[in-house]
Amino acid sequence: MDKKALLELSNGLKIELPILSGTIGPDVLNIKDLYKTTGLFTYDPGFVSTASCSSTITFIDGDKGVLKYRGHDIADLAENNSFTAVIYLLLYGELPNSEQHKKFLLKIQESSKVSEQVTNVIKAFPKTAHPMSILVACFANLSASYHETHGNNVNDEDLDFGISAIAQVPAIVAMIYRHINNQEFINANNELSYSENFLKMIFGDAVDNDKSALFAKALDKIFTLHADHEQNASTAAVRLVGSAGSNLFASLSAGVATLWGPAHGGANEAVINMLKEIEQSEDIDKFIEKAKDDKDPFKLMGFGHRVYKNYDPRARILKDACHEVLSKLEQNNELLKIAKKLEEIALKDEYFIVRKLYPNVDFYSGIIMNAINIPSNMFTPIFALARTTGWVTQWYEMINDKETKICRPRQLYFGK
Repeated sequence: MDKKALLELSNGLKIELPILSGTIGPDVLNIKDLYKTTGLFTYDPGFVSTASCSSTITFIDGDKGVLKYRGHDIADLAENNSFTAVIYLLLYGELPNSEQHKKFLLKIQESSKVSEQVTNVIKAFPKTAHPMSILVACFANLSASYHETHGNNVNDEDLDFGISAIAQVPAIVAMIYRHINNQEFINANNELSYSENFLKMIFGDAVDNDKSALFAKALDKIFTLHADHEQNASTAAVRLVGSAGSNLFASLSAGVATLWGPAHGGANEAVINMLKEIEQSEDIDKFIEKAKDDKDPFKLMGFGHRVYKNYDPRARILKDACHEVLSKLEQNNELLKIAKKLEEIALKDEYFIVRKLYPNVDFYSGIIMNAINIPSNMFTPIFALARTTGWVTQWYEMINDKETKICRPRQLYFGK
């Protein structure tokens, strides 16, 4: 039996709204004909209660702390699969067998070469530019080549374009890092794994083999945990731009621009900036008390999450990876000491426990990358590197969805 909700208006009009049920998750009121029937819009700032699309890619249950890609629990994927296997899963809907994975790795390698045009775009930026501004320009440049080659006629069989974005972004991010640090670019080494190759293109031979393996393992987890996250702000931006018929790389540049914000992808960079502020004050207790001041609170970056009202499942995984990196490095780093103290307080203090202000994925990923000696201004580009897979997957799903329409939110007007 079809489920419906009855909406009764003050003028006596009654209408039935269909209730849609997904595989799992909350039911959804179908209001697409609401304006046509009643002349009314809904009001939902930030789209906190609105489903903008249907999807088969990622599922989140924030109350239970659940995250799944294509039905696979994130903990299993992060612990037992490489990031490239997760890329395959998101793109094709299933984990690859060994032969499929081998062919897919070869395809990524063949698609990873960065054009001279993109290289010139990177070199044209001043060394003082924020890396995200350069990354936006790189994707915008790639959109020109994409459009010239294929226009906007795309279908499921054109995954090669998406794979080329996923394959090129590690090299582009590494080149941006070396450019702003006035260093020569390093070519990819196809003998290495995806994450090992990325580290090599960033640091060259500056990291010894033992540390390189440790760092690559941690980065692989970070990439997997950031690959997709349902309809977050940057993914929504990619879908919104794509809904207008814009090509893949133009849509990806919108995703990068959105991710740049400190409330989104810039959160792990904000964590390190917060730790530096606490370090300068030399009084961690003062910041804890300010965070508890409900009248004028100091926001502890990296704690709590808009979606997760339980422990962020990604944080649980990265917490172990973080402690593994720190224990093996044995660094006497003041920022890391402050981070560990904050973590200890948040996990035991009733104020944080009651409000479910647990350390989130940004807290631990920021600490890991800081320990690896990746500068904080590169945290968000690395987030973008991982999230490119999700953006690509979501874009393809969107353009092949018969219900897709150009996104056109409404407004509640209060002007003259």
